[in-house]
Amino acid sequence: MGGDHGPRVTLPACRDFLERHPQASLLLVGMPDALSSFSHPRATVVAATEVVGMDDPVEVALRKKRDSSMRVAIQQVKDGAAQAAVSAGNTGALMAIARYLLKTLDGIDRPAIAPQLPNSKGGATTVLDLGANVDCDAEDLLQFAVLGSALVSALTGNESPSVGLLNVGEEAIKGSETIKKASQLLRKAANSQDLNFYGNVEGNDIFKGTTDIVVCDGFVGNITLKATEGVASMIVDFLRIEYSNGLFSKLAAIISYPVLKALKKRLDHRRYNGAALLGLRGLVFKSHGSADEVAFGHALDRAYDAARNNLLDRVRARIAHAAPLLARQESAAADTAALHA
Repeated sequence: MGGDHGPRVTLPACRDFLERHPQASLLLVGMPDALSSFSHPRATVVAATEVVGMDDPVEVALRKKRDSSMRVAIQQVKDGAAQAAVSAGNTGALMAIARYLLKTLDGIDRPAIAPQLPNSKGGATTVLDLGANVDCDAEDLLQFAVLGSALVSALTGNESPSVGLLNVGEEAIKGSETIKKASQLLRKAANSQDLNFYGNVEGNDIFKGTTDIVVCDGFVGNITLKATEGVASMIVDFLRIEYSNGLFSKLAAIISYPVLKALKKRLDHRRYNGAALLGLRGLVFKSHGSADEVAFGHALDRAYDAARNNLLDRVRARIAHAAPLLARQESAAADTAALHA
């Protein structure tokens, strides 16, 4: 029911998803009248009487709309009726409801949003956090690295994905105090073989594919995401403008069209839609609110791949392996607090 377009986009995407994945089934959660036109042997409508609006405050979504489609969908995951939930709705509300119903995994303080961005190697770089946590400390960034490693391992089969820490330079002396401390924690994790830490990376390394994973706070990450989407839109606008100009421009555009078309496809943010909310005791994926049928279909694909590749179990295993390191940081923080007191 959520997103800018609602069922007129999500329902066609769901039908296409079911045709492409004969082993999958869907629970369509929402207002029965809005979903009455959809019929498929592997789809079941689950009724909800309310919808969280894109501009609803988190408090309204969490405390007043207790029978919203978003909440009912996440409840299906909690009850074991579904292996994953996908929503294009209000991001803040989705995070709050998911955290309230599912809770965070032991050793994880904050869930993180982890989408993938295209890189020049032909693959994608997983970046987290991209908006869930604006203010992060060094321990949060360490946890994000553990979560991101589990995600990439589950989806790609790479058991030792490389992790980069987003910074203003590669040198260890650069960055804020939080970044410097996070770098120290990540190096300790690498020494104990909990992570494959590459070191500091810069913004252009995301698109070079220097590392499989890039860790940052949600403020920086969200700006990065929106900038990437802006580049893709710029290419589309460039093609349109060049084709409408004079004869020489049209000829140049025609000659360069195959290259520009391939670049446009590589940067098409719809192909990378569907960000995991990592760190919860259940799988929840966030689709972009403006997603069309193609984009929402990719979000469904990501949730399906995560479920069938046992992402949740892999996350738990990574956290369990890193538990001594995480516990040491909690103990150190407690000792520091006691000293200041």
